[in-house]
Amino acid sequence: MPHNDLPGRPFVARRDADLFLEDVRLADLAATHGTPLFAYSKASMLDALAAYQRGFAGRNARIHYAMKANSSLAVLQVFARAGCGFDIVSIGELRRVVAAGGDPATVIFSGVGKTRAEMREALSAGIGCFNVESTAELEVLHEVASAMGLRAPVSIRVNPNVDPQTHPYISTGLKGNKFGVAHEETVDAYRRAAALSGLRVVGIDCHIGSQITQESPYLDAMDKVLDLVAAIEAAGVPLHHIDFGGGLGIDYRGDTPPAADALWAKLLAKLDARGYGDRQLMIEPGRSLVGNAGVCVTEVLYLKPGEQKNFCIVDAAMNDLPRPAMYEAFHAIEPLRAVADDAGAARDAAVFDVVGPICESGDWIGRDRALGGVRAGDLLAVLSAGAYCMSMASNYNTRGRAAEVLVDGGQSHLVRERETPEDTFRHERLLPGA
Repeated sequence: MPHNDLPGRPFVARRDADLFLEDVRLADLAATHGTPLFAYSKASMLDALAAYQRGFAGRNARIHYAMKANSSLAVLQVFARAGCGFDIVSIGELRRVVAAGGDPATVIFSGVGKTRAEMREALSAGIGCFNVESTAELEVLHEVASAMGLRAPVSIRVNPNVDPQTHPYISTGLKGNKFGVAHEETVDAYRRAAALSGLRVVGIDCHIGSQITQESPYLDAMDKVLDLVAAIEAAGVPLHHIDFGGGLGIDYRGDTPPAADALWAKLLAKLDARGYGDRQLMIEPGRSLVGNAGVCVTEVLYLKPGEQKNFCIVDAAMNDLPRPAMYEAFHAIEPLRAVADDAGAARDAAVFDVVGPICESGDWIGRDRALGGVRAGDLLAVLSAGAYCMSMASNYNTRGRAAEVLVDGGQSHLVRERETPEDTFRHERLLPGA
C-alpha cells in the first residue's frame, strides 16, 4: 500500500489525487455500481482481527464477532473463514451465520428479549451458549429446554455498574441500563441456574458498552467480574469460561483507543495475577473489527448556500448512515479526488453541512465541513462506515438500501445488490376489491 494520509485507516489512501481502498480506485467502483455505495476492505478486517489474535497467542481463547456491527453475509464469511465464532442477538442473525458458512456451535446468543421460539430454534441448532440477561429469562429458557429434553448451556451476563465513558445510548454496564443481572444479584442467579435441570452453567459474561477508548473501564470491569467468579465458585457453581464482551472503540475523529493486543496484554496480566489465566476466554468485538474497513461513497447532488448555513446535498442519507442522526456521531468526509490548491482557490471553498435527501432536519451526515471547493457531481467518501451503518439501514422514504462491495487487494466483489423501490414493498399486499 502507498503511504497512508488518512490516520487510523491504513487501507484507505491517496495515490496522486485519487482515493483508493486497498488497490481499487473508489471512483471506479462508483462508476460501476452507482451511489450511495458501501465498500469494505477485507485486508482491514483481517488486520484488525490479527491484533486480537496476537493478544491471545498461546491462550485458550475464542473471538466471537459481534455481528450486529455489520451482518452482511460476505463480512460474516471473512470472519468465519478466519476461525471466528459469532455473537448474535436474534434468530435472524443465527440464520445469517449458517447462510455464511458459520458453525452454530461457535455462536453465543445475547440480548435481553429472546423469545421462546428463538430459544427453541437456537437449541435445535446446537449453539454454544446463551448469555442470559435476567432471572426471568433463566426460568423461561429452563422451561423451553426441558420441554425439548435438552439442557441449555448458559452464561449469565453481569451488569458491573462500570462507566464505559462513552455515549449514553451505547453504554450497557451501568445500573440504569437494561442489560444484564445486577452485580449484587449475580451469585443468587447462579445458584438458581445451577438448580434448574434444563440448564447447564458454563460461564460468566460481561459487556459494558461500545466505542470505549480508555483502558480503565475494562480493568475495572475485569476486577468486578473476577470477584464474582470467586464468589460464584465458592457457592458451589463451577465456571468453565469467562466472557469479557467487546466494545473497543475506533478512530473516528482523532480518537485514540488502545490497540487490541496492548489492551489484552494488560487484561491478561491481571487475569494471571488473580489465578484465572488458564480459563477459557471469550470476547465479542464488533466495531473494532469492521468500523474502519468501510467507506460509503456518495455523489454531491446540489450546493445550497444560505444566510446561516451552506448545504452540500448528497445522495446518501440517514437511512444509509444513521449514526449522525442517532448519536450526533462524527464521520470524516473526504473528496474522492483531491483538488489541487491552485485550482481549489478558484472555487467557492465555503464550509458546508453535508445532508441527505430525506424529509427530516435530522438527516445530516456531517456538519461544518470544509470540502475543498466541492461541486455538484463530485464524489465524496464517508469514512469509518463499516460498523452500524448498513446493519442499521432502513427503507425510510421508500429508499432502497445501498449496494455493497468487498475489496480484496486489486479485486472487488459485489456482495449486495442495490434495492429497487419494488424490493422495498415486495412483501406487502393490497386490499381486495376494486
